[in-house]
Amino acid sequence: MKKFLGIIAALALTVSASASEFEKKGFLTTKACAEKGIFADCSLDAFVCGTEGCFRKAEPGVITKEELVLFVHSEGKIYNLDASKFSRAHLDEGVSRNEVTIIGEFDKSTNTIVVTEFSPPPPPAKSFFKGCL
Repeated sequence: MKKFLGIIAALALTVSASASEFEKKGFLTTKACAEKGIFADCSLDAFVCGTEGCFRKAEPGVITKEELVLFVHSEGKIYNLDASKFSRAHLDEGVSRNEVTIIGEFDKSTNTIVVTEFSPPPPPAKSFFKGCL
């Protein structure tokens, strides 16, 4: 009987630990681009200073990192990302790509995922170009 209760307690701990883990798959982009509905065509300067064309207005040498978000197409919802516990450099690998998987803890009050794991999609398959050059 003690062994049975021990197994049930272990299962309860496993379920409660996995319940705090939150996983979403979507398109990784900046908040400004997601709100405008610009995805693959989002300018790369938006990932450094915030908006498209911001280098024209920004002070030279002053670079601010823009807030990254995950847009989930099936829900039509934007999730804010908190990468303070995760390296932002790793997230840059998935920028402007679809099918990016973000795993972390979800804060419902701020609609933020605190990133603990990140999985970029596989690179596109190589294709053979056949035609005139």
